[in-house]
Amino acid sequence: MTPAVNAAKRGKVQFELHHYQHDPNHPSYGEEAALALAVEPTRVFKTLVVQLDGKGLAVGVVPVSGTLDLKALAEAAGAKRAAMAPVAEAERATGYVVGGISPLGQKRRLPLFLDATATHWPTLFVSAGRRGLEIELSAADLLHLTAGQLAPIARP
Repeated sequence: MTPAVNAAKRGKVQFELHHYQHDPNHPSYGEEAALALAVEPTRVFKTLVVQLDGKGLAVGVVPVSGTLDLKALAEAAGAKRAAMAPVAEAERATGYVVGGISPLGQKRRLPLFLDATATHWPTLFVSAGRRGLEIELSAADLLHLTAGQLAPIARP
């Protein structure tokens, strides 16, 4: 199992794992997951690592159908600016590879901000720590397990 799955088990939350065949040629990991699992792209969330001006790294979790609003994330985090973290830095901090970065079980717990639209669904899907594996859980449980905050950080 991945560190993400182990974190969910340790946290004693209700979750379900979903496996699918990952296509390395697909242009979008998140859209691939939504298509393979036959769920709305607004219900599948991608995990993005950002560099906050003067505050280190943080994580933004937004629907794969939208984009991360860096200004909104910076504001939610109390920073002046946010920029996407370099891939190597994101992978080093989380312990996962891009396309499989999970908000759960990261090597170093980073401040996490979950887009407010997550509450529109009874459950949402996020990476379970590797490409081709998604974990389905409630937004409340994700926030509990990560000590995250809900914030309007996505643009359609």
